[in-house]
Amino acid sequence: MAVLPLLLCLLPLAPASSPPQPATPSPCPRRCRCQTQSLPLSVLCPGAGLLFVPPSLDRRAAELRLADNFIAAVRRRDLANMTGLLHLSLSRNTIRHVAAGAFADLRALRALHLDGNRLTSLGEGQLRGLVNLRHLILSNNQLAALAAGALDDCAETLEDLDLSYNNLEQLPWEALGRLGNVNTLGLDHNLLASVPAGAFSRLHKLARLDMTSNRLTTIPPDPLFSRLPLLARPRGSPASALVLAFGGNPLHCNCELVWLRRLAREDDLEACASPPALGGRYFWAVGEEEFVCEPPVVTHRSPPLAVPAGRPAALRCRAVGDPEPRVRWVSPQGRLLGNSSRARAFPNGTLELLVTEPGDGGVFTCIAANAAGEATAAVELTVGPPPPPQLANSTSCDPPRDGDPDTLTPPSAASASTSAKAADTGPPTDRGVQVTEHGATAALVQWPDQRPIPGIRMYQIQYNSSADDILVYRMIPADSSSFLLTDLASGRTYDLCVLAVYEDSATGLTATRPVGCNRFSTEPALRPCGAPHAPFLGGTMIIALGGVIVASVLVFIFVLLMRYKVHGGQPPGKAKAAAPVSSVCSQTNGALGPVPAPPAPEPAAPRAHTVVQLDCEPWGPSHEPTGP
Repeated sequence: MAVLPLLLCLLPLAPASSPPQPATPSPCPRRCRCQTQSLPLSVLCPGAGLLFVPPSLDRRAAELRLADNFIAAVRRRDLANMTGLLHLSLSRNTIRHVAAGAFADLRALRALHLDGNRLTSLGEGQLRGLVNLRHLILSNNQLAALAAGALDDCAETLEDLDLSYNNLEQLPWEALGRLGNVNTLGLDHNLLASVPAGAFSRLHKLARLDMTSNRLTTIPPDPLFSRLPLLARPRGSPASALVLAFGGNPLHCNCELVWLRRLAREDDLEACASPPALGGRYFWAVGEEEFVCEPPVVTHRSPPLAVPAGRPAALRCRAVGDPEPRVRWVSPQGRLLGNSSRARAFPNGTLELLVTEPGDGGVFTCIAANAAGEATAAVELTVGPPPPPQLANSTSCDPPRDGDPDTLTPPSAASASTSAKAADTGPPTDRGVQVTEHGATAALVQWPDQRPIPGIRMYQIQYNSSADDILVYRMIPADSSSFLLTDLASGRTYDLCVLAVYEDSATGLTATRPVGCNRFSTEPALRPCGAPHAPFLGGTMIIALGGVIVASVLVFIFVLLMRYKVHGGQPPGKAKAAAPVSSVCSQTNGALGPVPAPPAPEPAAPRAHTVVQLDCEPWGPSHEPTGP
């Protein structure tokens, strides 16, 4: 008990604990103004000539303004740990690159201004972490691509999205449709050519949609527009109305825009760009009865086509109308054809069968449809048996034709019937224009004299084949009544028309008058006989060259064997060393033993005869020469 009073006496002597000190604020970056005395903290650096985000930023700041500088990139570490930042302005810099995750720590950010920079694309990771973002301003950049997942983190909170004044030709419409809280959507001054139907149907809170100055020719009806009784007037509009701006687009005023014309508007300057009868007129001044469409008309289709099984086939169908009709194909079995492993359907109306089968034959139906109706046309396809296999070195050919294959000949009865059948599937043939002679690559065209037409200047010939939609033009002098075409393809059907070009005396302008049209087919090309195929020639040359090389090697070996036999089965160099024993005569001079045979003497002048005694004895390998 005595210890307790002692402890009570010592308690007043213990030092009191100091209160927590506030963190030391970071120094204000040079050329910036910082508000750090009271909350919220702010760093203001507009027009400070900065080349990069200052590294000495106060990470507690709630507002950061870096507009009107020369910042070229935003790095991952520039804004790290700024978890309390609410407003960030990077407007009017030279930013070309934003690192992935550069804003990942800004989870409290409400407004991001990146307008007036040089961004060309926005990827999926560059805006990651902005889960509370409400205002995103990306106008006046060079954006040409916006990733589908770029706005995923802020899709539920975003209220204001400005993409105006960019280079956007396409948008991720599905991603934009998920912005359920967006109030203002700015898409003006871009390169948008179309908007899919229902793109804005889920934007229930949308109050302003700006699509001014794009390349839109039509605006599809949307459930969002139909739910609102009135497209808002610029002045005095109710709070629940939608403000829709779409001026500056090349609108095609036909029946597809009647729904838009029925909505009441005031003081708007939208105008029609086409058709020619309505071009330049104010959109809201055109009566509803003038918004008309033209039903489709099939202008060209493939003639009856026959191909062997296993080969490709192309069926063509062309149609005109207002709006431009969409072409679809139906098989002989009644199935709607599209892109598959065996067929491809092109937007221009061509159906390509990659590999034909015997069951593919029949009548295919081409259906051209638009908002005003539809038109159909039949194309017959015959699939024959597959061609017999052809050997690579085969020299078979078609029977020879008398004369040059390009020589013009009058049409035969068979070709005339074929042309008549083809004419039944196309425009009627005018008897005023005749193709009197034709070959594989040439045709002679004749037409009656048109000199009674006053002021005629020239004739114009227009033609194209069934496999090519591009018209070819030829200008002919006014005093001609025939022309030889020499640039045709063999085995094709051609549509040809002749027009007279003259000066209209009433208007003084150049006008044209059709003289007539015709359809004809060129002869199929024949392969010349007697010329072997290139693979055959190449193989023959290789075999001949190999034979010459082998023969040369054999001759060389034969020569070596003969030389070997002549020298007794030993190489020529060793034959002299093993020569047989011969008799050698040596001159004796009183010395014993044989002496080597002297070399053959040089021929010399004749001398007096001298008698010399010679001792001859056998010479051989056992007798070695002795010294002197």
